[in-house]
Amino acid sequence: MKLDEEKSAGRDKDEAALELLRQLKQKLRTGDISRARRAAYNLSWLQEDGLGILTETLVGNFSRTAKIASTYGLRSMRGRMKKMALAALEEGLNHRDQTTKAVCVQALAVLKGGAEEEGGPRERRKRGRPRIRGIRGRGKRNTEWNRASSRR
Repeated sequence: MKLDEEKSAGRDKDEAALELLRQLKQKLRTGDISRARRAAYNLSWLQEDGLGILTETLVGNFSRTAKIASTYGLRSMRGRMKKMALAALEEGLNHRDQTTKAVCVQALAVLKGGAEEEGGPRERRKRGRPRIRGIRGRGKRNTEWNRASSRR
């Protein structure tokens, strides 16, 4: 009797795992980047199943948002899947889709610790003394304050 109960419990767990994978795959391929990144991060913890879904989304015919989220998940892979995820990103560099290429270039740049390829709008400031910025004046208008200060 115990064996039958264990088998049925195993099937329930398998069905629950498949349902979870289906839900995460659906969330990954939505247009909402926040939900997609959370789903990609959760898939990164699922080893082979997560790697398969993330690479399928990366090289498939999906939106740019889904591809960005899948590269986030591939970058977040841990343990023995890390090398396979890196190989999947490098394979994406040779893909015929320009979106896939661009997303993989960006992901590999982030993985290697470099900043954005072309400098981008976020330049890192040198440490040390903060730069003093001037305050734009309105010119020498004849305001109450200017009149009062010129009389002194």
